[in-house]
Amino acid sequence: MSATVEVKPTRSGRGIRGGNEVRVGLPRWIFVPAALGALFVVTPLLAILLKIDWPNFIALISSESSRTALLLSLRTAATSTVVCIVIGIPMALVLARSEFPGQSILRALVLLPLVLPPVVGGIALLYTFGRLGLLGEQLEAWGIGIAFSTTAVVLAQTFVSLPFLVVSLEGALRSTGRGYETVAATLGARPTTVLRRVTLPLVLPGLVSGAVLAFARALGEFGATLTFAGSLEGVTRTLPLEIYLQRETDPDAAVALSLLLIVVATVIVVAARGRRLAGAL
Repeated sequence: MSATVEVKPTRSGRGIRGGNEVRVGLPRWIFVPAALGALFVVTPLLAILLKIDWPNFIALISSESSRTALLLSLRTAATSTVVCIVIGIPMALVLARSEFPGQSILRALVLLPLVLPPVVGGIALLYTFGRLGLLGEQLEAWGIGIAFSTTAVVLAQTFVSLPFLVVSLEGALRSTGRGYETVAATLGARPTTVLRRVTLPLVLPGLVSGAVLAFARALGEFGATLTFAGSLEGVTRTLPLEIYLQRETDPDAAVALSLLLIVVATVIVVAARGRRLAGAL
């Protein structure tokens, strides 16, 4: 003869078992490494705040070169994010909704920029789109120069940030399943209609998250941009490159610009997350 014990959860994170209250939650020791991890992230940011020359902060971040670099970073990061969305959505759909030989290899290649040193990505792009590169030689013959231009900045940022969007969107596609898509197809909807009216609305939060991650990664890109696009003021010198140069000549300006970049990235991520939560409600 066996007995069944029913545990009823409550809002307080506790349960009731046979009239006795049962504590449900994390073990206490888990908060120690969690706190250490939080300190590991927060302490360097606090160090920047303590190092800033606050009386001259506005002057440090409002120089002409700083404004130019910030605007260039925002413009190129936004452009690269659009490119990521245009090519990343089809890539995620193919990886999540189809099966074909070599799919795992393709997924590994798509994710490769996540683990590659950015300077290696820059070299790869240079030998692809450079003047003597695999495709660049033909483009130069047609009068199209890409390396060391603003277009090169966008390509470098897209190369390193595309995997963030693909991974986020593919995960969202797999978690939603294909139930609603199957129902829509059964009712006579064409594949394009199913994609537009069913699939994309279902995974919109994942798409937003991926786009935000891609934008943030593009905004902070340094190594691939420097290698492939150089550092030409007003053309390819983004804010991370400006910070690097200022670090050698004016450390106070470098610290102030670092805080500016942190604030811009934080505002974008928080705003996008707020819109995502509002959409979920």
